[in-house]
Amino acid sequence: MGFERFEPVERRIEIASRPVSVWRPPDMESLIDLSSFEDDERIPYWADVWESAIVLAEDLATMDGRGKTLLELGCGLGLPALVAARSGFSVTASDYEEAALEGVRYNAEHNALSGIRTRVVDWRNIPDDLGLFDVVVAADVLYESHHPEALAATIARTLAPSGMALVADPCRLKAAGFGPACRAAGMAVTRTRARRPHGATDGPHVEIHKVGFPG
Repeated sequence: MGFERFEPVERRIEIASRPVSVWRPPDMESLIDLSSFEDDERIPYWADVWESAIVLAEDLATMDGRGKTLLELGCGLGLPALVAARSGFSVTASDYEEAALEGVRYNAEHNALSGIRTRVVDWRNIPDDLGLFDVVVAADVLYESHHPEALAATIARTLAPSGMALVADPCRLKAAGFGPACRAAGMAVTRTRARRPHGATDGPHVEIHKVGFPG
C-alpha cells in the first residue's frame, strides 16, 4: 500500500508566496512503536512538519539551485527537499526511517516534482557511496545530547570543500554543542538571527547555523 497505509492528510504551506502540499499521517502519536523506542529511542518525529523545516524552506526558496546538488539530512517528510527541488537543486533526501522517505516520494509526486532521490542514512554509518554535495541541510535534528557531534561529523563527510551547510534549529539548549563540534571537525560556523516562519505570530523562533570549510 505504500504511504497510503497512513491515510495521509494534506497540509498546505505557503513558501515564497507559493503553496506546497505536504501529506502527513493524521496522528503522530499513534505511530509510536514501544519496542522500536526501547531498542533505539525511535520516536516518529518525521510524521509532522516543524517550524524549523518551514524557515529552512523559506531560505532555500530564495536560492538558485540550478547545476548544484543538495542533501537533506533527517529529512522527515521533506519540505526543505521539496522546495530545494523547486529551486532547481538536484536533491537527495535522507532519513533514518524508511517510512519518512516513503512520505518524501509521495509528496514529491503530489507536488509534481521529479528527480528527488531518497536514501536511508544512519549518521553512525555513512554509506561510502553517498558522495559530496554543494549544499547540505537539516531542520530540527539537534534534540538529543549526542546529535551535535554526530551531525557535525556527518556534514564534514558529505559537504563539498567549497560547499555550505544550513542547519535550522528552534534554539534548543542541546544545540549549543553544535558550533564547537563543527569547529572541532575543521569547519567554521555562524548563526543567523532567530525568527519565526513568515506570517507566524506564535511558536518557536528558529535560527540557522551556516557551516562551511575555511578558505
